[in-house]
Amino acid sequence: MIRKANVSEIEQIITITRACAANMIEQNIFQWNAQYPTLEAFENDSKRNELYVLTFSEEIIGSIVISTLKDEEYNDVSWLTEDANNYYIHRLAIHPEHQRKGYAKKLMNFAEDTAKENNATSVRLDTFSQNHRNQKFYEARGYQKLESIYFPRQSEHPFYCYELVF
Repeated sequence: MIRKANVSEIEQIITITRACAANMIEQNIFQWNAQYPTLEAFENDSKRNELYVLTFSEEIIGSIVISTLKDEEYNDVSWLTEDANNYYIHRLAIHPEHQRKGYAKKLMNFAEDTAKENNATSVRLDTFSQNHRNQKFYEARGYQKLESIYFPRQSEHPFYCYELVF
């Protein structure tokens, strides 16, 4: 089941993202670290009603942010569509114990359906250049790879921007 997260569940979400970070680091993918994602980011997501959780047997096993807010890091990207009614995906996470079971696909289906139901022109996101599994995942869903952006607090490597046009 996918539903909006409660503020009281943010600690559980942080536990999941930390487990994801540790799992990626074991694979030499330094996408998330102690500086990201932050408790503050999830609190802001929750305040804007943009934080969702995926539950399995009443346990939170994943989360996603579905936002209409364009981050300033995206301002210089040449997107495929005009800035208007675009949706942005952030901080998609599935606990490592539950990965490779189709749960990320369920969250993305939900996010894309939410965007379509609200007449969005596209869905935009970024993923780490060193995370080839994520890149294949988004490209298989029809996302087009665009430009690179940098988050210096996270990595010296770029993040690739992607857009799915409806």
